[in-house]
Amino acid sequence: MNTWTITRRILLQFKRDKRSIALMIAAPIFVLTLMWLVLESGEDELKIAAIDVPEAFEEQLAEKEEVNLIPMEESKAKSEMADAGLDAFVLWENGEPSVTIEGSDPNTTSDVRDLLQKALGSESRAMEIEFLHGSEDLGLFDYIGPVLIGFFVFFFVFIVGGVSLLRERTQGTLERILSTPLKRSELVFGYLLGFGLFTIVQSFLIAAYSIYVLDMFMEGRFFYVLLVTFLLAMTALSLGTLLSAFAKNEFQMIQFIPVVIVPQVFFSGLFPLEGMADWLQAIGRVMPLTYGAEALRGIMIRNESFSDFQLELYVLTSFIALFTLLNISALKRHRRI
Repeated sequence: MNTWTITRRILLQFKRDKRSIALMIAAPIFVLTLMWLVLESGEDELKIAAIDVPEAFEEQLAEKEEVNLIPMEESKAKSEMADAGLDAFVLWENGEPSVTIEGSDPNTTSDVRDLLQKALGSESRAMEIEFLHGSEDLGLFDYIGPVLIGFFVFFFVFIVGGVSLLRERTQGTLERILSTPLKRSELVFGYLLGFGLFTIVQSFLIAAYSIYVLDMFMEGRFFYVLLVTFLLAMTALSLGTLLSAFAKNEFQMIQFIPVVIVPQVFFSGLFPLEGMADWLQAIGRVMPLTYGAEALRGIMIRNESFSDFQLELYVLTSFIALFTLLNISALKRHRRI
């Protein structure tokens, strides 16, 4: 009988907690659907420019379904590749092939090399290969490393920041603070500033450990990496504190992870986005981690300057401003000032 009493109590708790029921049923279905959409998307087409190549070689490559072969001048090919519009270009000079590969994605690099070696046959032995970015030794960890840095910074700041503010509310601390003449904006900015100082240290340690201890590939400036990770952390903090206003306890705060954090992983660059449907790519464009990961990968692998990734910084800053304003508004649930 005691066992049945406990069982009945738990069932009644679930009946009253609709969010937990939704988490256990809807969240796995949602995540599995995302995985299906991302992993079952069509393969990305290899874009290769051909410069003064023999007609036989051009015809052989043109027959490959996975290749988009584009006749192009050398100057334009270099410009297109610098803007990530090409995966490689083949130049025939003095009767010998020369290949330049964009190089920031080791999987694409491997596909291009295998394809060209098969097409060139015996001439592939004389093929000269250069890399615009990265190197022949660039590995998978180097490619996904910038995304992982951004993800771990975003994930842990989101959880710690959100749970901390939630705990202050559940313990009555927040209500006591709001009973003073303190303005809602002052509370939010103070909270963001306090955690912001901590995120500077966190960003520095995670980035430094990844680059200098784990020897992650790094071509750009370390300061730019710190700048992006800091903005990403502040975005996560402002979002976490915003969502904490809609949770009653720590468990409900954790429930936001499958809905808010997990989807961002699929659109952060761990999986190729180019082969996805346009509407699916558009989903990634409303997720902060997408912009942070793009900026980090551009800095670390492609040695991008500030002008190259400034759009991502502006978007992250806009996310911070939006979530901060919503934070101030959400505090009306506890006190109107």
